[in-house]
Amino acid sequence: MFKSIKSILKEGTIGQEITLKGWVRTFRSNRFIAINDGSTIENIQAVVNFENFNEIFLKRITTGAAIEVTGSIVESQGKGQAVEILVKEMQILGDSDPEIYPIQPKKHSLEFLREHAHLRIRTNTFGAVMRVRSTLAYAIHKYFQDNGFFYVNTPIITGSDAEGAGEMFRVTTLDAKNPPLTQEGNIDYKKDFFGKETNLTVSGQLEGETFAMALGKIYTFGPTFRAENSNTSRHLAEFWMIEPEVAFLDLVGNMDLAEDFIKYVLKYTLETCREDIEFLEKRLQEEEKTKPQNERSEFSLIEKLEFVIHNNFKRVSYTEAIDILKNSKPNRNKKFSYLIDEWGADLQSEHERYLVEKHFKSPVILYDYPAKIKAFYMRLNEDGKTVRAMDILFPGIGEIVGGSQREERYDVLVEKIKAMGIDQKELWWYLDLRKFGTAVHSGFGLGFERLVLFTTGMTNIRDVIPYPRTPQNAEF
Repeated sequence: MFKSIKSILKEGTIGQEITLKGWVRTFRSNRFIAINDGSTIENIQAVVNFENFNEIFLKRITTGAAIEVTGSIVESQGKGQAVEILVKEMQILGDSDPEIYPIQPKKHSLEFLREHAHLRIRTNTFGAVMRVRSTLAYAIHKYFQDNGFFYVNTPIITGSDAEGAGEMFRVTTLDAKNPPLTQEGNIDYKKDFFGKETNLTVSGQLEGETFAMALGKIYTFGPTFRAENSNTSRHLAEFWMIEPEVAFLDLVGNMDLAEDFIKYVLKYTLETCREDIEFLEKRLQEEEKTKPQNERSEFSLIEKLEFVIHNNFKRVSYTEAIDILKNSKPNRNKKFSYLIDEWGADLQSEHERYLVEKHFKSPVILYDYPAKIKAFYMRLNEDGKTVRAMDILFPGIGEIVGGSQREERYDVLVEKIKAMGIDQKELWWYLDLRKFGTAVHSGFGLGFERLVLFTTGMTNIRDVIPYPRTPQNAEF
């Protein structure tokens, strides 16, 4: 069995003969091949005696070519690595024409690499990002499994809109040019595949609640979709969501759970992917040098992660946050794009980041939002105008978590559904939870890509998902 480069660098002993397979990063002086197999950020150097191989064969050792080498592990004579491979045998498994292979050993822009998303994973940056992404995903499952949560797969195709925003992708098999019509001239969805109007899910929360009210503690981790025409560095049309739901948990317990969860997955990933994160930190430092001094981050990437891991999140009511923002210098000097004039305003990313990065200088949990700007399922407070909602705000990201204590009272929930113009018949099953054994319960949603964005220091969400889906773009 051939060995991974990661295991060779970690466990390999001098004199041991091994076989490894990987892709050529560089080939210098007809002698030194830098090979990477994706298992680590580190390359391993294979040293070739060019007299043992003919010239035509050596010319095929180009960047991107897949090769297999067999040889002995020896102490490295050069700088930058402790060991290298003294090659005895070598095969080229797959050629790579240097005239047309786009990922050459030079600096490429992120925009260029997005156009070659099927190959960008071979760069150091994207290899590191995707290994971190994989580790974060494992840490998420580990946290919940170790804490007695059950993993639930909620539907991707749904007839309900959990957010009430209406920005959903329709799922249909009807003929777009000649759909069946009702007598009133509307599209007759009774003749569609599911016999009703269906969409791609925006959240697994509502279905997740049904399982929490039987199993106690559950979580979902799957793809979600928003047909929001947002061409920004923070939005995707297809992204992954982590959504725990817990029976008998109130808003305070929900905040405790979210904070503990985030700290755990960041700590686990920092310890497991230290080399990748150190590489991404250096990359970010180079990027920061191109910015004006006042726009540079006060923390390095690892300092930022450790700050979140080791400090308590500041908990602030929406009302207190509005007062802070109203009296802030950027608001008074009309520097905010969206000025804060009165209580009830829906906070924008610029406001969230001001609270985190300028005012509190720590992660912030905002709670008790105005009912009018939040979803129908959030529990109404006794004041009749706020709900038991909470958002977690992070530096550089803004909102990373949104959650709430769910409305467990049948009559109140029915009134909220009516007030928001939602078809009560579509949610008969959801209302049943409030008829049969209702209880306080809570949950939250965390956008996985935003967590990866924060952990890697990347600045565009399109660079932390393998194949981004955005308006006018469904390539690959």
